[in-house]
Amino acid sequence: MSQQEGATASGPVAAGDPVPDRRLGVATWVIAFARFLVVLDGTIMIVALPSIQDSLKISSSNLNWVINAYSLTFGGLMLVAGRVGDLYGRKRVFSAGLVLFGAASLLGGLAPTGGALIGFRAVQGVGAAIATPGALSLLIATFPEGRPRTRALGLYGGMTGLASVMGLVLGGVLTTYASWRWVLLVNVPVIIGVLLGVNALDEGEPAGQTRIDVLGAITATLGAGSLVYAVDRVGEHGWSDAVVVSCLIASALLLAAFVVLQRTGRAPMIPREVVSDRGRVGANIVTLLMSTGSFATYYFLTLYMQQVLGYSALRTGLMYLPLAVGFGIAAGAVGPQLLARTSEKAALSLALALAAAGTAWFGFLTVHSSVYGMMMPASLVTGLGLGATVVVATGVGVRGIDSSEAGIGSALLTAGSQIGGALGLAGLATVAVTTTRHAAEGTALPDALVHGYTAGFKVAVGLYLLGIVVSLVTITPHAGGSPASGAGRVRR
Repeated sequence: MSQQEGATASGPVAAGDPVPDRRLGVATWVIAFARFLVVLDGTIMIVALPSIQDSLKISSSNLNWVINAYSLTFGGLMLVAGRVGDLYGRKRVFSAGLVLFGAASLLGGLAPTGGALIGFRAVQGVGAAIATPGALSLLIATFPEGRPRTRALGLYGGMTGLASVMGLVLGGVLTTYASWRWVLLVNVPVIIGVLLGVNALDEGEPAGQTRIDVLGAITATLGAGSLVYAVDRVGEHGWSDAVVVSCLIASALLLAAFVVLQRTGRAPMIPREVVSDRGRVGANIVTLLMSTGSFATYYFLTLYMQQVLGYSALRTGLMYLPLAVGFGIAAGAVGPQLLARTSEKAALSLALALAAAGTAWFGFLTVHSSVYGMMMPASLVTGLGLGATVVVATGVGVRGIDSSEAGIGSALLTAGSQIGGALGLAGLATVAVTTTRHAAEGTALPDALVHGYTAGFKVAVGLYLLGIVVSLVTITPHAGGSPASGAGRVRR
C-alpha cells in the first residue's frame, strides 16, 4: 500500500491536500454505484414481469423465479464470498464480481427463453454476491473514522434503500420506452464506469483466517434454497405435497448442519467474534424481517396497480416515486437525525414503526381506493420507515468490526436482506394466493385479488412489529462509538 493510500485508510487526511479528497470522492461513488446496481436488480424486474411473461412465455408458477433466482444465489453465496474477499484481496474479488455481474446482465438481456433468463439471473446473483461484501469492507478500509466514514456509510445505506425502490421506477420506464431487455442491459455501461474507479479504493487489513468454509457455504445455500422452493410451491400444491415436505425436511437438516459447522468448525464461515455483539445480531435479524416484508409489499403493489387498477408498466413505476422520495429523505435526514437525537434502540424501533404504519395503511386498499388520498401518502410513509431502518440497521450491523473482518460482517447484512426478500416473495405470495382463492368463492375477482394483497400487507406489518421487539431486546449501548463511525474493533 502506498503512503498516500495508507494515510487515507488509517486516519484523517491532512487539510489542504486535495489528492486524497478527490480519491475519497471517487471511492464514495464507486462503492455507492456498485451497491446501487446490485440492490436495484433485486427489484427492477418486478414491474417488467408481465412483459417478460408475454415475451418469453414463462408460466405463472415459474415467473417469480426471475426474481428469486437472483435473490437466492445472491444471498446464499454472500457469506462465503465475503470470506473470499477477505482472504484473496478485496479489490480483486470486488472487480471480478462486477465483471461477472455485467456479463450475466448482458446475456440475460439477450436471453431467448425463460429458462435461459432465469439461469442468467442466477449467475448475476453470483456476481452480486462476490462483489457486495467487498464494497462495504473497502468503504471501511478507505474512509477514516469520523465524519468521512459517517458520510460514506450514510450514502451506502441510502443507496441500499433507494435502489430497491428506484428499481421499480426505472423498471417501468425502461419497459415502456425501450423493452424489458434494457432492464438488464442498462447495467453494462454503469459497470464499466465503476470498474474504472476501483483504484481509488484501499485494500484494508488482511484477514487472519486462511481457509474457506466450503461445506458451510454449501449447507447454507442449499438449505435456504430448499426452504424458499418449498414455500413457493405451497401456493400451488399445498403443504401436504411430497416435494414440499421433502424440501422442508432437507432445509431443516441442511440449516441445522450449517449451525453445527459454525459452532464447532476450525475455520467457520462466520467468525464467532463477528456475531458476539448482540446489537449486530439484532440488526441482522431486523434486516431479514424488513426485507421479507418489503419485497413482498413491492410485489403486491405492482400486481394491484397492473391487475386491479389496469395501470401500464410506466405508470406503475412512476407510482413508486413517493416511496423513492421517502427513502431519499430518510437516508439524508430521518435516519441520521434519529441516531443523533435518540439511542440506536429507539432509532431502529421508531424507523420500523414508521414502516409498519405505512404498510398498515396499504392494508385498507380496495378496488376503488384513491391514488392521492391513500396510495401516495402510504407510499411516502412506508418509504420513510424502510429507508430509516436500512440506514440505522446498517450502522448497527457493522459497528465494532475492523476492516479485516468487514467483508463477512457486511455479508451477513446483505445475505439476510436477499434471503428475506426471497422468502417474502414466496411466503407472502402463498398467503395472498390462498386468501384470494377463498375470497373468490363469494366475491368478484378484483375484490378477491385485493383481499389477497391486503392479507399479505398485514403479514408484513406483523414482521415489522416483530422487528421492533427484536431491536428492543438485542440493541444495547455501544461503548466503542457511534455505529456510523464504525469505531471499535472486534476483539480476538
